[in-house]
Amino acid sequence: MHFTYYGHSCFSVEIKGTKLLFDPFITPNDLANKVIDVDAIQADYILISHGHADHIADCVRIASRTGAKVICSWEIYEWLGRQQITNVHPMNTGGKWNFGNFTVKCVVAQHSSGLPDGTYGGNPFGFIVYSEEGNFYYSGDTALTLDMQLIPTWAELNFAVLPIGDNFTMDVADAVQCAKMIKCQQIIGVHYDTFGFIKIDHEKAKKAFADTSAVLHLLKVGETRDMV
Repeated sequence: MHFTYYGHSCFSVEIKGTKLLFDPFITPNDLANKVIDVDAIQADYILISHGHADHIADCVRIASRTGAKVICSWEIYEWLGRQQITNVHPMNTGGKWNFGNFTVKCVVAQHSSGLPDGTYGGNPFGFIVYSEEGNFYYSGDTALTLDMQLIPTWAELNFAVLPIGDNFTMDVADAVQCAKMIKCQQIIGVHYDTFGFIKIDHEKAKKAFADTSAVLHLLKVGETRDMV
């Protein structure tokens, strides 16, 4: 699985030639918009964890151009319909669906979800993605929650994508605890440094994970890495 980081919590994973794009937020992100051409990003699927602008800002633009199928909550599905995006698969917490080259299970995230126009975005959630090439967990924006103990009962993970910026989500210490709960030692950090509220010390963060024999990957915007 090829993992490409687009800044903040936006990334793509390529599975058997199928490109999955998560939480597109590029054009309003000053750490990404000078590095990434949003109109060059390819996507077969777009997965939206919740409705906040810093996770959905470029969804309509990319979905319109690529024709990608959007996977999201029922409420975001309805909102996207009002934006004339119709290739959408609605899901909700606890649900699972086989999309061919991969399967998605929606899991609990403890957060909020309001859409850019102020309407309700439904329950936020995370995703477990299963494939023949491996499995991974993207928690979405979330607090540390005991529900994370269920993740390894559903999947043996090759890697996990976790927020580490604090203030709006887990901090590094809670993300370390999450890694223990989900029994995963390869962690990709997201949702940090984009705003003043979520600045982190990179070396301290990496050491906190290393002290538990886990590895925290902090990718540069635009960087691609093979995670299997």
